[in-house]
Amino acid sequence: MITGSAGGATLQLEDLHGSLSDPVMSSMTLLNEAAGRFPQAVSFSAGRPYEEFYDPLQIHDYLERFRKYLEVERGLDPDQVRTALFQYGHTKGLLTDLLVRHLAVDEGVSADPDSVVVTTGCQEAMILLLRALRTGGEDVIMAPAPTYVGFLGAARLMDMPVLPVAEGTGGIDVEDLVVQLGRARQRGLNPRACYVVPDFANPSGLSMSLADRRRLLEVAERENILVIEDNPYSLFNADGRRLPSLKSLDTAQRVVYVGSFAKTAFPGARVGYVVADQVVEGAGPGEGPLLADQLAKLKSMLTLNTSTISQAVIGGKLLANECSMTRATQRETEIYRRNLAAVLAGLDKYFPAPADGSAPRTTWNIPGGGMFAVVTLPFEADAETLEYSASRFGVLWTPMRYFYPDGGGTHQIRLSFSVLTPEQIEEGLARLAALVRDRTA
Repeated sequence: MITGSAGGATLQLEDLHGSLSDPVMSSMTLLNEAAGRFPQAVSFSAGRPYEEFYDPLQIHDYLERFRKYLEVERGLDPDQVRTALFQYGHTKGLLTDLLVRHLAVDEGVSADPDSVVVTTGCQEAMILLLRALRTGGEDVIMAPAPTYVGFLGAARLMDMPVLPVAEGTGGIDVEDLVVQLGRARQRGLNPRACYVVPDFANPSGLSMSLADRRRLLEVAERENILVIEDNPYSLFNADGRRLPSLKSLDTAQRVVYVGSFAKTAFPGARVGYVVADQVVEGAGPGEGPLLADQLAKLKSMLTLNTSTISQAVIGGKLLANECSMTRATQRETEIYRRNLAAVLAGLDKYFPAPADGSAPRTTWNIPGGGMFAVVTLPFEADAETLEYSASRFGVLWTPMRYFYPDGGGTHQIRLSFSVLTPEQIEEGLARLAALVRDRTA
């Protein structure tokens, strides 16, 4: 209902979309607002990539590199280059050929350029997929609990319920996925896909074993669902060893691969992509046969096309590194390895095992890479506790409860260590230990 007043029209929150009152939707705002109010706090909350190697002058170099690519490799004349960079672009994007090279080099994925859609960040790829898969009230998506808050938010915007699947020490529990699929169908629901981050997941930091990856693909084929693979962190392993992506193992076209350059290049470009090579029967006249073509149709009504200038900058960075983001991120990977080691050493130092051999009250997981670790505290970690932690002890973190679609994580916090120095990590963990002593005294 809209009511009038001397100050103008007034809207009621209850008359707007239900997602606006969902705590998930306000979690990012809460963390950004807390960081703004407590600038001196050591922040383990920001999930941003390391930025000390960014050089604004490189943007011009990348643009020029891509311009030459358009002229030399693509054979465009100067007028066509100008149009490609400044006008509305092809809905699927300018980068599809380079992305195919990148996927082959870094992921061992063989993809057709027609199966790729360049998106405005990974979030748009999720929105497009969820919109395409949501056909009625019975459609649902499966996802591990906890799962990336951005995916939960996208699902909420698309009115797509997310059904939680248990997560073990190696990521999603594939056996529980089978159980939850059966339960959903018994309730008359129609599971369309399962969303997973197989490598160093946000927020848990966990990774799936090779056996579990193969098992998940077998289940997807047997149960007739898609797998949405979100893969932003796989390059950032702690020991230099990488497991194959789900898409590279996919022989039945069950995996829709979502990629992003937010962590491997820089998030300000807002360039992501989706590889959707599934065949769609019954497409309209003149339409392509792939799911990617249907996603492009949706994109044409959402963002028209991804910024051509942003694509050019990312394309130039790809060309400068022989289309290998593994090569492009060597320095950042070393920073993340260093910081993960500092976090684990600091946790051991400030939360030592009890001398009497009893169970420790504060515990944590040991990720094999990525940007995140999870700590379990002997008290509830909610927004009120976060406020107390920031104001009294000068340390910020992320409550894990935001990452659970159906409740959970009440005593857990996520520590993000990507933008910190070892000295900041040491100080931040000392402050966290002081908070724990205060709350357990």
